[in-house]
Amino acid sequence: MANRGGDEELKLVEIAHSRAGDKGNILSLSLIPYKEKDYERLCQNVTPAAVKDHLKDIVKGEVIRYELPNIKALNFVCYQSLLGGVTTSLAMDTHGKTLSSALLEMKID
Repeated sequence: MANRGGDEELKLVEIAHSRAGDKGNILSLSLIPYKEKDYERLCQNVTPAAVKDHLKDIVKGEVIRYELPNIKALNFVCYQSLLGGVTTSLAMDTHGKTLSSALLEMKID
């Protein structure tokens, strides 16, 4: 595990959890820190561009980040992410549930 002092790179899974949801070809990923103090660190490092780059082989469209400071959470809406959506995709994970784990593999400073 990386140093929690903030000087080293760490995976999101070390400080946050995530859930995934879907609607058609749109994926929604929540990102919630285990500790409220890490919320600002998430806001600074987990930008829409960083998420799009991290999931570049999956997310083909725009990534929009919604900040929810009252509950210390972020929500990422990722367009063109599910190969057409549940009813049209032949993908193994048509709902994109495993993509929350993929997000948590992202490294931040």
